[in-house]
Amino acid sequence: MAPHNIQDEGPADLENEPAGSTEVRPPTPPPMSARPPRLLIIGAGSRGRVYGRCTLQSSNGVIAAVCEPDPYKRDEFVRTFIWPAEREKKLGPAPEGSAFEDWKDFVEWEKRRRVREEAGEEGVPEGVDAAFVCVRDEMHHDVVIALAPLGLHIMCEKPLATTLDDCVSMYRALAPLQETKVFSIGHVLRYSPHNMLLRKLLLEDRVIGDILSVVHTEPVGFWHFAHSYVRGNWRKESTTAPSLLTKSCHDIDIILWLLCSPPDPSSENAEPPHLPTEVSSTGSLQFFRRSRKPKAAGNATNCLSCAAEPNCMYSGRRIYESTRHQGLETGNTRWPMSVVMPDIESFGGDITRARPALLQRLGEDYDSSTPQEVIDSQNWFGRCVFESDNDVCDEQTVTIKWDDDPLPQSQFGGAYTDAVGNRGAKQATFHMIAQTKRQCQRYTYIHGTTGEIYADSRTITIEDFQDGSQKSYHPKLESLGHGGGDHGITRQFVLAVDRVKNHGWEASRAQREFIGCGLEEIVRSHAMVFAAEEARVGKRVVDWKGWWEDNVGAIQG
Repeated sequence: MAPHNIQDEGPADLENEPAGSTEVRPPTPPPMSARPPRLLIIGAGSRGRVYGRCTLQSSNGVIAAVCEPDPYKRDEFVRTFIWPAEREKKLGPAPEGSAFEDWKDFVEWEKRRRVREEAGEEGVPEGVDAAFVCVRDEMHHDVVIALAPLGLHIMCEKPLATTLDDCVSMYRALAPLQETKVFSIGHVLRYSPHNMLLRKLLLEDRVIGDILSVVHTEPVGFWHFAHSYVRGNWRKESTTAPSLLTKSCHDIDIILWLLCSPPDPSSENAEPPHLPTEVSSTGSLQFFRRSRKPKAAGNATNCLSCAAEPNCMYSGRRIYESTRHQGLETGNTRWPMSVVMPDIESFGGDITRARPALLQRLGEDYDSSTPQEVIDSQNWFGRCVFESDNDVCDEQTVTIKWDDDPLPQSQFGGAYTDAVGNRGAKQATFHMIAQTKRQCQRYTYIHGTTGEIYADSRTITIEDFQDGSQKSYHPKLESLGHGGGDHGITRQFVLAVDRVKNHGWEASRAQREFIGCGLEEIVRSHAMVFAAEEARVGKRVVDWKGWWEDNVGAIQG
């Protein structure tokens, strides 16, 4: 098997169509410019491949280069997205600068390339305009800080970083570039047709009047949580971050996007955000711990040697081999199988040949004699979920409150007809739960002054208190990847780069109109996660304004 590369696999949110489903086609890509944006993908794991696929299917950019340490995944990415076999037959090997083993190699190569270009050397390869950063969460800071001096447009996969200090450090490195470069964060839920329509209905059409309360749930899914947060990359806070950040920063961001951000972020005169006043949180690791281990399992620490395995719904064989979920026998070669077996496609769909390699992988284990750095350096997909070293929350609730903060009617076009509008007192409650059959199929209840909304992954239903009517919307699905958000964020980012590169736009305009949020808003949504974690651990209510001043300070200073 190929080396176990775990640096760049992202926890999936229905990013791959379930086996046997009908693919939902993305929209027609925008027209190509004469000099289309050239893109670099750093990390050819699940998320890197998603952005590669979305770039080809629904944007007007081209993938020009990849950085990936795993040789099989790097070569496969080049063949799939950069230099197909047919092109190699006609034109020879991929050009210089198409593939790098390490992102640091790219940075040094790009510096040398620019020196050669400035010296007038002939045959210098064309550079890239933008980069998608899809490496492990804890690597985001170093990669983005290194890319910033190169002046590239950057889309960084969520979360921005795993500590608040790193988030602020990244802000300070990127802020001076805002006049010429755009920056996007992988909060893909903002870009799904479903959530874009929901926001329009709430903030522009005001279909339920003023928003009073939001109750939003993220059901992670029992086996999905076991895969990513008990056996996988995100199992330990000390090596990654709390699950509220690694899994649910999407959701905290969506809540702030609905209740905090200005209704029209594309406007140069957008009103200031309606900032929260306090945040609290409770939660813990409730289920995936030793005290919950079935007695029949005895002292077993690995599924393949456990007497309880045939009846355990967390059995590695049940999850990764059988047809119950998206295992080997379904023919699935994407997530989660591509995480367990990075070279799964090399078996050519031959299940019989792939099975021994899978069982060998599932049989890998560690014990008290295994060095900690070895344990932390790879995933253990056959490990008993009740004997793992995981410590992140598998259930958590966050409550965010706002006070009245009206704007003078003479400002911002007199958008409101009363004293507070949607800047009135309100509250949002977020609930993340692992133990559910629903897998990332989020659902939300929104209560307003004149009605209420129930929204799930496919439908938005409005109950109007004034006339007793009910109306439902069924937004289009561009794909099952975050409800089309994967395609949406890719298309918007590449369009922003294209407008700056080819159409003379200022980066600030492209940032507003295509990305829809700026650096401070990106940091704010991450900061809310860290504040909520501080509230949970300290068992207290955090005053947002004071916490922000103490921990972030004058961010633009």
